[in-house]
Amino acid sequence: MSDSILSSINPPKTFHTKIPLITNPISTTTIAFKPNKFKIPTMICASTTPKQGEIQPSFGDTLINNTRKQQLLDPITSSLSNCLSETNLHFALPQLKSKIRGKVRDIYDSGDYLVLVTTDRQSAFDRVLASIPFKGQVLNETSLWWFERTRHIVSNAVVSAPDKNVTIAKKCSVFPVEFVARGFVTGSTDTSLWTVYNKGNRNYCGNVLPDGMVKNQKLPKNILTPTTKAADHDVPVTPDEIIEKGLMSRDDYAEASEKALRLFEYGQQVASDHGLILVDTKYEFGKANDGSILLIDEVHTPDSSRYWIANSYLERFQNGLEPENVDKEFLRLWFKSHCNPYEDEVLPDAPEDLVCELAWRYIFLYETITKSKFEVQSTEEPIHDRISRNVATALSSLK
Repeated sequence: MSDSILSSINPPKTFHTKIPLITNPISTTTIAFKPNKFKIPTMICASTTPKQGEIQPSFGDTLINNTRKQQLLDPITSSLSNCLSETNLHFALPQLKSKIRGKVRDIYDSGDYLVLVTTDRQSAFDRVLASIPFKGQVLNETSLWWFERTRHIVSNAVVSAPDKNVTIAKKCSVFPVEFVARGFVTGSTDTSLWTVYNKGNRNYCGNVLPDGMVKNQKLPKNILTPTTKAADHDVPVTPDEIIEKGLMSRDDYAEASEKALRLFEYGQQVASDHGLILVDTKYEFGKANDGSILLIDEVHTPDSSRYWIANSYLERFQNGLEPENVDKEFLRLWFKSHCNPYEDEVLPDAPEDLVCELAWRYIFLYETITKSKFEVQSTEEPIHDRISRNVATALSSLK
């Protein structure tokens, strides 16, 4: 097994001054959230009290030693050479007028609707790093689960999901801004909050940050650090700059930012109920023909979000250890330790065991959040043929 996998399970130390650990006598992991006020208590109650003589495993241990993992390793391994890395539905389906290739999604214009195919491509550092078995299916199904459960906060663009990897969506005018919601000072990329904070920046995207914070510490309250695109990379931007540059109107920005914070707070509550911490994430919005704001793209997936194991967070933080994570951070760290992913023209291939571990973690997160069993799709029919057939049927029914 690669050294990266081992270090992600027990990540390296992050040295900092210790903060007193809460030791309330509780038996379950709880994180307190105050609905609709966007202010979250500074301390997280994450201690556990096992019965006398009982050794309670960390929730993170179940990520590693899990019979479900053993069930999935064979189909994951056998699918390494059968990932959905590219689609060309417009060649098979004449009703699809054009294709836009994103980092992860292939987007097709069908006239009145958009067909979004979530591939197995893995992106980070503004480039594609690898292909991960079943990743596209996990992302698509995770987003659909969250889209359905966040309608009370904001409407979304979903019309139907004719295939495990496909969502058909309403067309809308997409705002060229990503709403990045953050609850902790962490991260490893150039635009991560810890990177900029560690360089001395105390005013980031319009947020004034206190001195003396350390990596992986909880923020006094949730914040938004919006970004926009330039030359294929994310550029941090302030709310005033968004309005001054005409990227969004003041009213649209106010509504979208309020909905983003409510979505993040709700996501944190759901994650907490399932033993996880939703650390940060990003949202994208568009404007429908009737002027309403719609949630688009993806919601709270392991690709767009950072998740930590809740019941080990505080103890690890107090001891200068990186949190146990269930997202792609360990893949980012592997590439940062083996190359310069921003500047090297050719990147090394990610080790197969690392790729398989990430595939398992994505499925683990899906099953943990949704409390449903991930369905491994049959490989008898080529995946591209299956998607083409299902999309053709769906588009015919929408006429």
